[in-house]
Amino acid sequence: MDAMVRELSYAQAIQEAMAIAMDMDERVFLMGEDIGVYGGAFQVTGDLVERYGTDRVLDTPISELGGAGVAVGAAVTGMRPIFEFQFSDFATLAMEQIVNQAAKMRFMLGGEVSVPVVMRFPAGSGTGAAAQHSQSLEAWLGHVPGLKVIQPATPYDAKGMLLAAVADPDPVMIFEHKLLYKAKGPVPEGYYTVPIGKADIRREGRDLTIVATSIMVQKALDAAATLEAEGIDVEVVDLRTIRPMDKQTVIDSVKKTSRLMCVYEAVKTLGIGAEVSAMIAESEAFDYLDAPIVRLGGAETPIPYNPELEKATVPQVPDIITAARDLVKGVR
Repeated sequence: MDAMVRELSYAQAIQEAMAIAMDMDERVFLMGEDIGVYGGAFQVTGDLVERYGTDRVLDTPISELGGAGVAVGAAVTGMRPIFEFQFSDFATLAMEQIVNQAAKMRFMLGGEVSVPVVMRFPAGSGTGAAAQHSQSLEAWLGHVPGLKVIQPATPYDAKGMLLAAVADPDPVMIFEHKLLYKAKGPVPEGYYTVPIGKADIRREGRDLTIVATSIMVQKALDAAATLEAEGIDVEVVDLRTIRPMDKQTVIDSVKKTSRLMCVYEAVKTLGIGAEVSAMIAESEAFDYLDAPIVRLGGAETPIPYNPELEKATVPQVPDIITAARDLVKGVR
């Protein structure tokens, strides 16, 4: 019998995934600042402390480095911690544990040790939180061998990819855009996983491939709907996983459409779009291109506090429409 499908928010889907993981495996526990009675900075943990108690839902001191170290140590000794950062920006405070410990232990110990830790990062702009609480740092961690880095864009994927992350033997970093927490979508009851390392073609098209991540997936879909009325048929690829990246899905799409645009919120320079562009340039898909690759990314500036300036620093739907139109029509 098929599982019942309900409409859940992105945040509800994550909370349900954590509860399922804790029910299935007593080694799974939650850590983070204010995730207990308060329910997390964005209320994602909710009432899980009431259901599982303070032994499995642990409020940590205000030390991301210390909390990450405890999580990594617990993972090495056989537990499966899920550690929530209040903001992805604070990953910078825990880089020693993430980059030098979690990512490298398996390699340095001859593969005899695994580090099954999951770290959750509320990320991105749009909440008026300004420069130190609005960054998108997924490409930073995507540069590190030994880490897996994912960006679910829908409630369905948020639940399925979190459950896949908990089951993974290696450290998985999950970047959750803050503006997606209230977004709703169909989510089946019960346990299921969405594979890490597999992109999703969210819309098929013939004229242009847009590779997007996180909240930019929905913006790309909105832009594609407008462009369809102009006779421009856009294929939207939701990358979902930053590392390991699904190269073949992107290559196959570009070979079909002969045009590529990468859309992401992080700063454009040295970002995910550069990696995707290089991937195409180094593959057989390069010979299929009818136009130069276009990247739409964040501006070369910290995220401003002012709402209008904040919007101006990251790609919006009209920006995607204009860039796609120019790309298809050969306007550069």
